[in-house]
Amino acid sequence: MTESFHSWYSPTLGKQFEMLVFGESGFPLVLFPTSMGRYYENKDFQLIESAAWFIENGLVRIYCPDGIDSLSWYNKGVHPSIRVHNHIQYDLMLHNELFPSILEQSGAGRLALAGCSFGAYHAMNYGFRHPERVKYIFSMGGAFDIKGQVDGYYSDDVYFNNPVDFIPSASHPAFGDLHVILGTGDHDICFDANLKMAEILRNKHISHWLDVRQGANHDWPVWRSMFPHYLSMIR
Repeated sequence: MTESFHSWYSPTLGKQFEMLVFGESGFPLVLFPTSMGRYYENKDFQLIESAAWFIENGLVRIYCPDGIDSLSWYNKGVHPSIRVHNHIQYDLMLHNELFPSILEQSGAGRLALAGCSFGAYHAMNYGFRHPERVKYIFSMGGAFDIKGQVDGYYSDDVYFNNPVDFIPSASHPAFGDLHVILGTGDHDICFDANLKMAEILRNKHISHWLDVRQGANHDWPVWRSMFPHYLSMIR
């Protein structure tokens, strides 16, 4: 399985940015780290290994970008408005720097996005803000409500980066062929969050699958069993 490390200066973030890429061809999938995780987290916890067959057979190429949660949503040392601003810069970096490059390299029209726990928030938030860029969203143990990270602060910027708030009123032609999987377990701490998101998507008639694993909790072994299953659904 081919692995490559990439590092560049991001003018949007004003800092060096790092990423691992696995595979040389196939459908492009961006896999976000969990809360305050780094670009190597999904490799370290063997999530990449669980997808090795798809990577080695050229069916998917997986991009693992760094996260900046410690500067944004989890940065309790700054005002919530700055946390939101920093997240928006991350979104802009993805949208204007990273994702156009991935799409050009792959020749694909749209991406797949995936993540576990808070990584699923990033996948869901970007995917529904920019569905013209995204074909698949694979959420594993996802959390989707950001209000707990802003200490009661609220603004339009919070609203438009909080999927449980903005998705019910959002509309876009690309919603018609967006495919979402919400993977969770009946013992997952985010189980209720996934039920709520499934209801939101159902009310909007957006194609989705609520995959509830019996006896499963909020942990990497569960996500390692989900991930290859979801990759098999890319067409």
